[in-house]
Amino acid sequence: MGVVVSFEGDRARKPSFEPLAALVDEDLKKVNELILRHMDSPVVLIPQLAGHIIAAGGKRLRPMLTLASSKLCGYTGKRHIGLAACVEFIHTATLLHDDVVDESDLRRGLKSANAVWGNKASVLVGDFLFSRSFELMVADGSLEVLGILSRASSVIAEGEVMQLITANDTETGEAAYLDVIKAKTAKLFAAACRLGAVVAERPKVEEDALETFGTNLGIAFQLIDDVLDYSAKQATLGKTVGDDFTEGKITLPVILAFHRGSENERNFWRRCLEDLKREDGDLERAIELMEKHNALADSVERARHYSAIARDALGIFGDSPEKAALIELIDACIERVS
Repeated sequence: MGVVVSFEGDRARKPSFEPLAALVDEDLKKVNELILRHMDSPVVLIPQLAGHIIAAGGKRLRPMLTLASSKLCGYTGKRHIGLAACVEFIHTATLLHDDVVDESDLRRGLKSANAVWGNKASVLVGDFLFSRSFELMVADGSLEVLGILSRASSVIAEGEVMQLITANDTETGEAAYLDVIKAKTAKLFAAACRLGAVVAERPKVEEDALETFGTNLGIAFQLIDDVLDYSAKQATLGKTVGDDFTEGKITLPVILAFHRGSENERNFWRRCLEDLKREDGDLERAIELMEKHNALADSVERARHYSAIARDALGIFGDSPEKAALIELIDACIERVS
């Protein structure tokens, strides 16, 4: 019949981030207050620039994962507030450095910090935020927490260097691409989630389960981001279509289209992404080739594969509003393309 009636309610509702956001709302307000306090500095440029990037930073997904994972594990203390702020500082610092490396002029539809204040200021304020994150780690007082987050920071930096090595290289394979996103994106997701079990002093099996959840959610999240870069849906997310293409980034849709294409098509990718010589209509041509070789659809299927692993990792936990919200978050990450 195709008619959705009111009693279908929740089943008909599109998955969203909102249930998770509602569950952690009060804690997230405290996290935001802590972030503002620790962004303060007598050097006026620091809070100005840091405030600019944090305001454009989106939904606070990573600190929300720390807060929700803590609740999932039954934690009732306050340590998760400082650690969620710490996770957000690490993430924000990497955004500042990313935009400098990528020479990006926009972030979520706004001018990037480096476009407004220059590369030098962006790098140095990114360093300041990294330092603030370590101050929060020390204040927490746990060597285990320090180990988790310091390791995550170093792995993220390794991922940045790996991406630099593979940049504009159309011969990059899927395995190398996955290594980059596991390091750049998934590692902080994993650390953010693991912290919830650590502060709640849960068994290692639960720590590992949350790390597995975070890792695979992070991979799926980045895969969908990479698909969205070639989708008109970007406009609704405050981003422009084709940023990755413009910057010559080698993402999974490109890798699949390149390796499945003819030699003539591969020469097109080499010209656009390696030589950075583009002509009018090249982005449209790139999207056509991706659709021709099912590169976008297959990238979404890869994301669904990792999202299924993330969902399975939560099986160790009993039913709860937190678990339901995290499962819906998985679906919401994938459904961004629809």
